[in-house]
Amino acid sequence: MTTFYHAWCSNANILSTAKVRLFCFPYAGGGASVYRDWTEFFHEDMEVCPVQLPGRESRWQEPPMAAVQQIVSAFMAEIEPLLHKPFAFFGHSMGAMIAYEAALAARERYGKQPVHLFVSGQSAPGYRMTRKNRSHLPDAEFKLELLRMNGTPPEVLQHEELMAMLMPRIRADFAVCEQYMPTKAAQPLTCPITVFGGTEDYEVSLESLKAWRERSLGEFDLHLLEGDHFFLNTVRERGRILHVLQDTLLHTASITEPVHVRTG
Repeated sequence: MTTFYHAWCSNANILSTAKVRLFCFPYAGGGASVYRDWTEFFHEDMEVCPVQLPGRESRWQEPPMAAVQQIVSAFMAEIEPLLHKPFAFFGHSMGAMIAYEAALAARERYGKQPVHLFVSGQSAPGYRMTRKNRSHLPDAEFKLELLRMNGTPPEVLQHEELMAMLMPRIRADFAVCEQYMPTKAAQPLTCPITVFGGTEDYEVSLESLKAWRERSLGEFDLHLLEGDHFFLNTVRERGRILHVLQDTLLHTASITEPVHVRTG
């Protein structure tokens, strides 16, 4: 099997017979391994491409990037060969910001956009809410914040050597989120948007999830799942997300070309 290897999507198969390709962007501090098991769930007509950001896992020697738009620009510069068939974006938390900006960038750079945008655990871009500046907290306070958010296993937080390696990368991601400003004057997308939110996610309000409706002229769907900000990591709710993704994308699998957008 021939693969088109590059650092961003190391498992992508450019000759895949799948009818739709799903790119998955990780949350702050996470890597492509967040979605490692997803490939085992989906139908053969779907190819899952977990995205590996600089500074994570197999790319740990690279410095993390400082802004969402910087990440998206570098990603889109390399990803065009994988956009020859229908594609969709999924992202959780910070990954949702990246997924949204990547959809805008694909339209601007290549005249294409996803057949579907899935965003999870993240307020709509530009939604007015108080930003929490946590990236510069002292180590002890920062670890307590990570523990409170329930996204980092306690055993990892207690491992001093591991945390010494991970802390700069997690802080960098938090800074990316804190400094994110949506692309100015961006016209709404036309693809459908599906939003996932946690019923006990005190980081993201219901109103801010509903505000994603304004980011596309396409259909809008909202799913509230049980759990806190990291409902994605619970077996039951992850299963519900996977079923929605598969059902939605198999419905579009008969599409033979990516969605093209008129420019000019």
